[in-house]
Amino acid sequence: MTSEEIRPATAADVPAVRAVTDAAYTGYIERIGQAPQPMRADHAADVAAGKVFVTGDPVGGEVVGLVVVEAFADHLFLDSIAVRPDAHGKGVGRRLLHFVEAHARALGLPEVRLHTHAMMWENQKIYPKYGYESVGRWVDGPYERVHYRKRLG
Repeated sequence: MTSEEIRPATAADVPAVRAVTDAAYTGYIERIGQAPQPMRADHAADVAAGKVFVTGDPVGGEVVGLVVVEAFADHLFLDSIAVRPDAHGKGVGRRLLHFVEAHARALGLPEVRLHTHAMMWENQKIYPKYGYESVGRWVDGPYERVHYRKRLG
């Protein structure tokens, strides 16, 4: 698997999905006071349901990034995006976001929706750069989230 390839995750990828997710989100635990929701996900169930797509290192083929998505009647929900910290700044996240939008279009869906924890300031700077607009901020269980959407043309 090259860094340009994004493919559906398989059961064999579950440990890597868990490891990449944990590596991407562990730094937020202290800031928000608990494990972020993606760290609590049932990765095996998400992979089995076809919700997880992975991309890898061009040399070793190891998973360095992933997205978890779910299709609804009127949108594709981007539940999680995770990039291994040692792969930051290499375009992995950008490729994953473009993949999500292309996947939504392929499914005939008019928009992508996502949310991020209100204390994940970095994400609130990134998503608008890719055309996502904030549509609200509210508490969802133990998390205060900022909700975004991107209408696809």
